[in-house]
Amino acid sequence: MKQLREGGFLIAKIHQLSGRILAKKIKEYNLEEINPAQGRILFALWQKDGISIQELSKKTSLEKSTLTSMLDRLEDTGHLVRIPSKEDRRKIIVKLTEKDKKLQNAYIQISKEMTGLFYKGLTKREMDEFEKFLTRILDNLIAFEKGKKHGR
Repeated sequence: MKQLREGGFLIAKIHQLSGRILAKKIKEYNLEEINPAQGRILFALWQKDGISIQELSKKTSLEKSTLTSMLDRLEDTGHLVRIPSKEDRRKIIVKLTEKDKKLQNAYIQISKEMTGLFYKGLTKREMDEFEKFLTRILDNLIAFEKGKKHGR
C-alpha cells in the first residue's frame, strides 16, 4: 500500500498551533490591539517602509481586497497612513507612523522567541535545508495559483 504524504496536514497543524502560541505571546507583551494577520503587514513594512499596496500584497500573500480592509483598520488605529505616490497618482504608498515604530522592538522579540521554538534542536544546516524545501513548496503553490487565475 502506498504511503500517504502528510506535508500539507503537518503544515496546517503547525500553522494552527503556532498561531495560538503567537496570540499568547502577543497578549504577554500587551499588544492585543494588533492581531497576527495585521502583525504580518507591519512586519513587511518594518522590513521596507513606504511601499505600494501591490508590493505589500505580494510580500504578505494577502489578496488586495483582504489587505485593503486590514489597512483600513490599521490606519483607523493610527498604525499607518496611505498616501498617493508622487510618481504615479494611481499608486498608493503605505507608510508606518511613529506609534507603530514603537511596537517594532516588542514584535522583534516575539519573532525571535517564535523562531527559537520553530528551530529548537535543529542544526544550521537542517534549518537552511528546511527553509529551502518550504520555499520550493511555496513557489509550487504560487505557480499553481497563478496558472488557475489565467485559466490553465
